[in-house]
Amino acid sequence: MNPDLDRLQPYPFERMARLLADVTPPAGLEPIALSIGEPRHPPPVAVQRALADHVDGLAQYPPTRGSATLRQAIADWLATRFGLRPIDAEREVLPVNGTREALFAIAQAVVDRQRPRPAVLLPNPCYQIYEGAALLAGAEPVYYPAADDGEPDFEAIAEADWARCQLLYLCNPGNPTGALVSKATQQRLIERARRHGFVIAADECYSEIHVDETAPPHGLLEAAAGDFDRCLVFHSLSKRSNVPGLRSGFVAGDARLIAGFTRYRTYHGSAMAPPTQAASEVAWRDEVHVRDNRALYRQKFDSFLARLDDALDVNRPAGGFYLWPRVPGGDDEAFCRDLYATTAVRVLPGSYLGRTVGGHNPAAGRVRMALVAAPEACDEAAVRIREFLRTAAHA
Repeated sequence: MNPDLDRLQPYPFERMARLLADVTPPAGLEPIALSIGEPRHPPPVAVQRALADHVDGLAQYPPTRGSATLRQAIADWLATRFGLRPIDAEREVLPVNGTREALFAIAQAVVDRQRPRPAVLLPNPCYQIYEGAALLAGAEPVYYPAADDGEPDFEAIAEADWARCQLLYLCNPGNPTGALVSKATQQRLIERARRHGFVIAADECYSEIHVDETAPPHGLLEAAAGDFDRCLVFHSLSKRSNVPGLRSGFVAGDARLIAGFTRYRTYHGSAMAPPTQAASEVAWRDEVHVRDNRALYRQKFDSFLARLDDALDVNRPAGGFYLWPRVPGGDDEAFCRDLYATTAVRVLPGSYLGRTVGGHNPAAGRVRMALVAAPEACDEAAVRIREFLRTAAHA
């Protein structure tokens, strides 16, 4: 077996399952899961219909690059959403089976193991796929602080680490913080990437869930101002269109990198099924369901925070569907166990998403709450959490 497999840390949900294994919540309460970022809003009817209408496509092998019409739909969406120059659908777009596998695979494709001490820079806390991708590509993960309510602190990265960096993962909006990275900061990152010769992999899968309808998050290709050299963006339909089971997304940007990644994926054997391509094309060409989706998340945040009634130290995020509160007492594992035992509400310990650097885990003392459940379930969870905190405060 590849010895680097032994360097992988347990996935957060494996750790949470062990944490709660011997906990039995009250029998009279329906369990509510706020722990996993799995969208629960209804999938668009038109997407479901397109999937069914093209099931005969299963009778043929799909091309790695996807259909020309799907690539064009993605190119058109990118150009419209981010105000870009026309995107070359032949050279600058590659459909993928969800951003998770593509974010992992890109490290395998771009990291040069022959260079001394290759480094992959990633936020802390972060989506654990970035770390696993770095380790299995033979690189060293180097963590940079991901701000709670503002931009990541890229100035905290040592110059020596910039010099050996081959890939930088950027999550915008951030998971779990919901923080946004400004266009100016992204432009400074692009300048560094070109100076030091590394690739930026911008995970933008939460970009279509945001607070201000008039000011959506800026994207990396937007910051690149037409020159996509060393820039790749990763987008998904899972959050945008509530189809996590469809496993559909895309990578776009630097045509040279897309060509190399396409070659890698030809060997990897990860082409998207034709019915999925047809359904994806419909999803990328419709914005009505996306605006409705954002509106529902805004309503849930409004209602949840109102019912929570300032019982937790928490700020509303600028993007994404997570809350990232500090917990009383600072022990996030104990908070999650006690909350589940008392209220049947599951939330994720923040420390499971972070890594200890210099003796400090920046995610410790926080929990992640995903407002993905139905509105009434989110409201009920907020009420239970508020009462749990008030009871605990007077115990």
